[in-house]
Amino acid sequence: MRVKQASFRSPDQAAGAFDDIVPQLVLVFAAVEQFAADQFASELQRLFPGALLLGCSTAGEISAAGVEDGSCNLTAVQFAATRLRAADTALAGMEDSHAAGLRIGEQLTADDLRAVMVFAPGVNINGSALVDGIAASIGAAVPITGGLAGDGGAFRRTFTIGAKGVRDDGVVAIGLYGDRLRFHHGSFGGWEPFGPARKVTRSSGNVLHELDGEPALDVYRRYLGEYASELPASGLLFPFAMLGENHGAIGLIRTILGVDTTDGSLILAGEIEPGGYLKLMHASTDKLVGGAESAAQAAADPATDRLAVLVSCVGRKLVMGNRVDEEIEAVADVLGKQVTLTGFYSYGEISPFMPGTTCKLHNQTMTITCLGED
Repeated sequence: MRVKQASFRSPDQAAGAFDDIVPQLVLVFAAVEQFAADQFASELQRLFPGALLLGCSTAGEISAAGVEDGSCNLTAVQFAATRLRAADTALAGMEDSHAAGLRIGEQLTADDLRAVMVFAPGVNINGSALVDGIAASIGAAVPITGGLAGDGGAFRRTFTIGAKGVRDDGVVAIGLYGDRLRFHHGSFGGWEPFGPARKVTRSSGNVLHELDGEPALDVYRRYLGEYASELPASGLLFPFAMLGENHGAIGLIRTILGVDTTDGSLILAGEIEPGGYLKLMHASTDKLVGGAESAAQAAADPATDRLAVLVSCVGRKLVMGNRVDEEIEAVADVLGKQVTLTGFYSYGEISPFMPGTTCKLHNQTMTITCLGED
């Protein structure tokens, strides 16, 4: 397995940079303005005529050099034995999320399917339902990793790139097949809960209507204080921890993606448990860097790793500010110089908790997928 990477301000600057590799896969993580350019997809197709293109727009691009905004990061991957298959479907709206996942899974399912990597729109989607749909189709034993696209924190329009080019409604994925593939993952946060647990008294899917019998937006605004005027963007700084009926943590965090001032509801990135409990969370840079390091330790396989795909939540980036490179450095220190880092800041991260567990949509985590071949 060979990997080559370069970052540019536009794809037309990449001429000659990949002449010595014949990739089957090119991962594309770029700023939303790059994706919106007229010739973006056609230029990439010209550069890599025989490769599958897979990726999305971002809220920040990640490489071993650190974090950039406004760039186009291209990572070409040449496998020795692993086979790939592309999947693509249009997302008709939030209510289509589970069905879209089923459609993706149906295109990829096979006896020798080892793993799936998927990228999806970051707005107007129920990420939990999407993941559940894929898993229902391919089986819970096959790991799924990836993330939801970003648009620099605007939460208006995101893009993906796949077999059908650039789209703002496309769910794109690849299936990876063959016994020589090594595919490892890790996902950790670093956030800490505070305040009382609040009961979910009314919800539907990923829309939270009431907490303790009050409109959820009213409760949330009281906690945010001066930050309330900056909603929904400030919601990235104060996500919810999901708790079970016994108030114990279940390991999932939910980010606020939008608010509905007419009925006082909060639109979350993934589904929540009706009748469960939520608690607000906050974080420090040091805690988040520690979480990134833990994710790398969980994903690492030094004997085979050659590529690491990092999907980190945009909320972490906002908390860390100009120290954001520290979490990338922490990951690089764990994985070693033989591993090429790529990835992006996202509106949701997709990964199992640990090997052998069900895949979930996460928020506010650093989620890492490491790939290699025997």
